Amino acid sequence: MTAETSQTLDRGLRVLKLLADTDHGLTVTELSHKLGVNRTVVYRLLATLEQHALVRRDLGGRARVGLGVLGLGRQVHPLVREAALPALRSLAEDIGATAHLTLVDGAEALAVAVVEPTWTDYHVAYRAGFRHPLDRGAAGKAILSARQKPFEDPGYTLTHGELEAGASGAAAPLMGVTGVEGSVGVVMLADAVPERVGPRVVEAAREVAEALR
Repeated sequence: MTAETSQTLDRGLRVLKLLADTDHGLTVTELSHKLGVNRTVVYRLLATLEQHALVRRDLGGRARVGLGVLGLGRQVHPLVREAALPALRSLAEDIGATAHLTLVDGAEALAVAVVEPTWTDYHVAYRAGFRHPLDRGAAGKAILSARQKPFEDPGYTLTHGELEAGASGAAAPLMGVTGVEGSVGVVMLADAVPERVGPRVVEAAREVAEALR
């Protein structure tokens, strides 16, 4: 540190870098050890960063990078969508269902990119910007499954009628994308998801993750 630099700002930036380098978040104690400061300092840093949506804490108290980081650059969200669109288009056309990329925003799941199939007579209307609780719907539950098994392949999640009556969903989490929690999925008007859809969604999630790395 020099006379021209801010120790507090330096620590805050180090917190963001540490959180960006982990997929499963860090506790206050872990951050305290890594920064070499006491827990009170870490609490204050996290509280300040949370006010700006740069950090969020899950129900277990683990701190993670917040979506406010994406808002620092206006082009980040468009770039995320652009990177995901080829895989989403392929998924939508292959399955004949609405495909989406969903990211975590606080305690909610936020659809940031949506592609509808071009050849079907009807499909579920699903729009970018749609929000729902993480514990409802395939997109959110897939993300939660990845949290519960951060070092395993969680596969895919299937749901029916949780967000819209008569609609079924399938989603797989994004894995290995530092600082990003999300999932790729499809939603369709059906009583059950066809058997081949789950593995196809997992494949699409891997393609999107690769594009975002």
